[in-house]
Amino acid sequence: ENMVQRLTYRKRHCYNTKSNKVKVVKTPGGKLIYQYVDKAAKAAKCGGCGKTIQGVPQVRPRQLSRLPKRRKTVTRAYGGAVCGGCVKEKIVRAFLIEEQKIVKHIVKKQQQRQKNKKA
Repeated sequence: ENMVQRLTYRKRHCYNTKSNKVKVVKTPGGKLIYQYVDKAAKAAKCGGCGKTIQGVPQVRPRQLSRLPKRRKTVTRAYGGAVCGGCVKEKIVRAFLIEEQKIVKHIVKKQQQRQKNKKA
């Protein structure tokens, strides 16, 4: 009759909650113990499209706070908050809007010239 070995939590917290997940591990001495499992980290997402941002490590908030600034961001406009594709889109959109303003201005001037010639 082989009895099943009972296991106890090794830390103070004794409830099966999200923050207290464990897995059973066999030690070199043949004993079974609980090993605490860290929560899975989620990747940083783009504020525009929701895709994961390249170059920002996928770590829990506590570890992220310990990282240096250069590892938390990407060196570009909106780095670490918006992906490169969205930044490119913003730049192109802003450029096209400015171009449109210039075209409107030119058209307006041409119409004024037309009116002046008729008068």
